[in-house]
Amino acid sequence: MSVARVTGGGGLVPLSTNEMLVRIASAAILAALTLAAAWFGGWVAAVAVSVVVVVVHLEWIGLTGDRLAPALVATVMLVASFALLAAGHAWLAAGLTGLAVAVAAVSARELWRPAGVAYSAILGLGVLLLRDAPEHGLAAILVIFAVVWGTDSGAFFAGRTIGGPKLWPAVSPKKTWAGAIGGLATGVIAGLVVAALARVPVAPGLALVCALLSVAGQAGDLFESAIKRRFGAKDSGMIVPGHGGLMDRVDGLVFAVAAAVIVGLLHGGPSHLAAGLLRW
Repeated sequence: MSVARVTGGGGLVPLSTNEMLVRIASAAILAALTLAAAWFGGWVAAVAVSVVVVVVHLEWIGLTGDRLAPALVATVMLVASFALLAAGHAWLAAGLTGLAVAVAAVSARELWRPAGVAYSAILGLGVLLLRDAPEHGLAAILVIFAVVWGTDSGAFFAGRTIGGPKLWPAVSPKKTWAGAIGGLATGVIAGLVVAALARVPVAPGLALVCALLSVAGQAGDLFESAIKRRFGAKDSGMIVPGHGGLMDRVDGLVFAVAAAVIVGLLHGGPSHLAAGLLRW
């Protein structure tokens, strides 16, 4: 199997065995920690999500060249909103999050600061709202993870095995249509398998939801690629060995979680968020 990385000129060069092992080890550790936090839920998930969101927001600040001190005010407010949510005060958490976005917008000359707060908030609040849902909360999070991770893996291997026309070369020169389709198929299958293992009825509606989450995840990946290209960056950071920044690892998850919350609200309402996502 030939595995490659992208050079500065957009070409592909083989990854060494050591580089590949580092990537696999980093991904495995992150996955294990993520699954453990999802399993326990509650305050454990809130603390884990807070750490992730703080890092992601710091990477956004560095990527967009924002000033650290004023931007960090919104970060503190987001962490406080996650604590409120873990304590069972969902509406207060939503209100504080909205206030954080408003404060960021008022204090900034450009939209990058409030956009970063909103981006980070979607990830944190979305994951916690779904996980803490009274019915199918854990299953919903695991299905989303399965779809996003399955999509990433399927796109990676299909894109490099099949190749072919580029998906959007102006934004991400390494992504292909074959990778996008392979990622979609793998993501849907992974999501349905996890749903079945979680004893959620597998129905055509759920397959369509998994397809939507996969497409949303790929859109999130392209969104972050566009931002990095806008600011001339290869990675969002260096915190994850072999992968770059943490934002590089959760870009697809942000959009997938947003799509999941919207579907859950429309189909099940606020009181049945996770069930509205999974039961069709």
